[in-house]
Amino acid sequence: MTKERLAQLVHAARAVAARAHAPYSKFQVGAALLADDGNTYLGCNVENASFGATVCAERSAVSAMVAAGGSKVLAVAVYTNATQPTFPCGVCRQVLSEFAQETVVIVANDSAQEQTTLAELLPHAFVFES
Repeated sequence: MTKERLAQLVHAARAVAARAHAPYSKFQVGAALLADDGNTYLGCNVENASFGATVCAERSAVSAMVAAGGSKVLAVAVYTNATQPTFPCGVCRQVLSEFAQETVVIVANDSAQEQTTLAELLPHAFVFES
């Protein structure tokens, strides 16, 4: 994964964060993920007055990928308007783990950026075995 490609993902995540529906928290989040089909899928958080019905940006992007026929996440960038870059929540980590473990994860805001892998963020992901 080139630095240029990762920078493009961060830029896309920042752009889609501006579309987030966050009237309650004002915490706008955008996610851009690169799938194995070569496409970039975007998602933003969509809050709901009942809070539990809120959809995170990362899960929104995964849903867009699956709906388009994608099946594996190679990298994901998450942008927030927070004072510190914010890592995906536990639910998003588990959802992402359905589609890859060694996925590159970049978190960013306007002044900082960090990079890790999903396996480092969720070392013992739940795996359903029947």
